[in-house]
Amino acid sequence: MNPACIGVFDSGVGGLSVLRALRAQWPRAPLVYLADSGHAPYGERTPDYVLDRSRRILARLRQEGAAGLVIACNTATAIAVQALRSETPDFTIIGVEPGLKPAVQATRNGRIGVMATPGTLASEKFARLVASQAQGVTVVPRPCPGLARLIEDGDLHAPALLAAIDQHAAALRTAGVDTVVLGCTHYAFVHAQIQAAMGPDVQIVDTADAVARHAVRSLHGRVADSDAPARLITTGDPERLRRIAAAWLPFACSVEALS
Repeated sequence: MNPACIGVFDSGVGGLSVLRALRAQWPRAPLVYLADSGHAPYGERTPDYVLDRSRRILARLRQEGAAGLVIACNTATAIAVQALRSETPDFTIIGVEPGLKPAVQATRNGRIGVMATPGTLASEKFARLVASQAQGVTVVPRPCPGLARLIEDGDLHAPALLAAIDQHAAALRTAGVDTVVLGCTHYAFVHAQIQAAMGPDVQIVDTADAVARHAVRSLHGRVADSDAPARLITTGDPERLRRIAAAWLPFACSVEALS
């Protein structure tokens, strides 16, 4: 058994935004991140497929010594977190979800846009979130099929990516929203591009920092501090993940293929 660590996973590289927030808030936390890029994007997969992948990854990260798990993927959280928690009641599992609560507090005109994958927006968990947290405001869901995959390619200024962001932003501007929730962890890496497309009067809500704070509170004392680099494991191309991590993360990482 490896030393205790915090396990983090996403369908690909988007969850690196949560890993970045975790490192900022707990600089010496031992981190192991699994990018399931070989099976991404989850937002365009069936619920059964996402649940199966989530179960497999949880088992692997426990083998790696994870004392707790952060599901840094909105789709996997929406589809799998309830089942995983019921199947492993002795294990701490932290999920992510669209930040409707802070958006409700931030909106001035009562109209909130939610950019997310089709899988997240179609989930029962999202419907319950809207019902419980969005009373009194209008929620405009904006499915963004393919956007996570474009971000996954690693070029955050690619013309196709910027065109897709402009298309989604135009629809949300037409809907009259003044606040936009980033409902996929991938989207945090194009926060600036989305802000530019929406305009300066629209507030963008991202929950990576809040998830990291919750993880620190939940897992403090369960793992020992370490000076080792964060370990990144991928089911996809390790060289590609190495390039993206070097460009996107301000701390040392080791990268390996899932064996």
